[in-house]
Amino acid sequence: MSATRIASRYAKPLLELALERNILDQVKQDMLSFTQLCKENREFAAMLRSPIIKHFKKAEILTSIFKGKVSDITLTTFTLITRKNRETVLPEIAEEFLRMYNVNQGFQEAIVTTSFPLDNELKAAFEKVIHELSGKKPLLKEVVKPGIIGGFILMMGDRQIDESVSGKLRELKLRFQKENK
Repeated sequence: MSATRIASRYAKPLLELALERNILDQVKQDMLSFTQLCKENREFAAMLRSPIIKHFKKAEILTSIFKGKVSDITLTTFTLITRKNRETVLPEIAEEFLRMYNVNQGFQEAIVTTSFPLDNELKAAFEKVIHELSGKKPLLKEVVKPGIIGGFILMMGDRQIDESVSGKLRELKLRFQKENK
């Protein structure tokens, strides 16, 4: 079974339970903290993936790190997942929970890639476009990539709008190659 399907199977009941117990925002913060730890601490992420470290030991490590810092539901979820030998998928479960949270709360995640940092006026313009296209509240993430030369690339889910200079050059090159055949 794919990691995405496994993540979805664990994230959905966690979201529903958090909604039922009215602690959705707290569990969201727990998942944000967990994903941040996985990204910032390579040893922690490696420990979760390690086939050498026993599952019960991983559960002990997770409990010692997170006890008193996360909700009881989150800690119980970590324990349950390690008991089921699925701790290697914990980062994906946290990411899937955050994605489901955004859908539940009516947010549209979007990534805008530009060759320079956006000022507040440009950010507001992109947020307006995202709202008009999706009808949802925008969650904009900025990526600066000088290699796109100029313009922007806007990604929302599986939709991509490429108005970058490098993208236009690539299109032009492909068109020339087709015409010269």
